Amino acid sequence: MFMGEYQHSIDDKGRIIIPAKFRELLGTSFVATRGLDSCLFVYPMDEWEIMEQKLKKLSLMKSDARAFSRFFFSGATECMWDKQGRVNLPGNLRQYAKLDKDCIILGVSNRVEIWNKELWEQYFEQSEESFNEIAEKLVDFNFDL
Repeated sequence: MFMGEYQHSIDDKGRIIIPAKFRELLGTSFVATRGLDSCLFVYPMDEWEIMEQKLKKLSLMKSDARAFSRFFFSGATECMWDKQGRVNLPGNLRQYAKLDKDCIILGVSNRVEIWNKELWEQYFEQSEESFNEIAEKLVDFNFDL
């Protein structure tokens, strides 16, 4: 399971160091793609295959399903580590997530998220204010803390 929050920098060539414990869980190759809320989602291959199977089950007759699948898969790229434990993120993904210098790397259960530091701080501040409301809504999904 991925968990925790780390701050790292992305270099001019688009390379970023991922925390060692995340690298171990991601394996030798993994998938990075556009995520929600203007961040990147990074999946180990086994989790990516689960996501792929779930998305394949969506009806192509529904425009929202087609749009989400296009968004998710068109941005996906298989990644590998360099000798220094860095990953080179493609320009289209860096542009989407506005990754230019300071980044936040989050462990979120089955995936890693990579955020622009300023966007993460804004998102976190807004979410922190409504955390209790969000928790109450999760009760509707049969979730208890």
